[in-house]
Amino acid sequence: MKLIHDVQEMQQAALGLKRQGKRIAFVPTMGFLHEGHASLLREGRKRGDCLVLSIFVNPTQFGPNEDLERYPRNLEGDCALAEACGTDIVFAPAAREMYPAGFQTTVSLGPLTEPLCGASRPGHFNGVAVVVAKLFGIVQPDIAFFGKKDFQQLAVIRQMTADLNLAVEIVGMPIVREADGLAMSSRNSYLSVEERQQALCLYRAVLAVRELFARGETSVERLLAAAHARIGEVPAAVIDYLELRDGITLEPAAKAAAGTLLALAVKIGVTRLIDNTLLGDDL
Repeated sequence: MKLIHDVQEMQQAALGLKRQGKRIAFVPTMGFLHEGHASLLREGRKRGDCLVLSIFVNPTQFGPNEDLERYPRNLEGDCALAEACGTDIVFAPAAREMYPAGFQTTVSLGPLTEPLCGASRPGHFNGVAVVVAKLFGIVQPDIAFFGKKDFQQLAVIRQMTADLNLAVEIVGMPIVREADGLAMSSRNSYLSVEERQQALCLYRAVLAVRELFARGETSVERLLAAAHARIGEVPAAVIDYLELRDGITLEPAAKAAAGTLLALAVKIGVTRLIDNTLLGDDL
């Protein structure tokens, strides 16, 4: 496995692989890898001739009061996991490599970015779009893998890729959960032992809505009330958003149906956690 820090070196390596007719599979991450990331890497290993992982904590997608400086980092551990999953290249650039002096280009996005995390984190998805577009230009992937835990991010990247005619197949991969149901996230490392237990209210909310829907309930109000009740069992939990939306357009759902998205963001202490599920799909 090769570790590359330089943008030009990575781009030249990718272009060399393309000239050889190699299919490049790509998993972009911010590092501090867990089993969720490993599931993306293993799928990428199956579907590409060369598997590239990027590790870059992207400053442009963090707000001024967010956790950029304390975001967990462990390059050595990440490389060990990547190698175990069959990764060929780890691309881990510095911020000055990705955003050199004079950088000024932005990507303007549309309605998909306005609700949910877009409303809570202004400018977040613009930062995501810029860095993903840059990574696609550097790594030259044929296929790229993203986790469905960041459902809105996946929707935005699909839209951007289609709108800009980028020749990359975008694959959304299922949420990977801990044994007790908590969605795996690098930010889970922030949680104390007590907060880790409190965080299970997100999963209980997801289950409550799925179970009601499976019994035939389609009222948005009643389904959301069930989710609020589960979150409310943890007084320390603060809801950022808890909504039912169309699973494609992200417009508010008037009535729940197969494919409706339940999306929630909840603060446990100072840690903001997200989860989601598509009603009628496997969990």
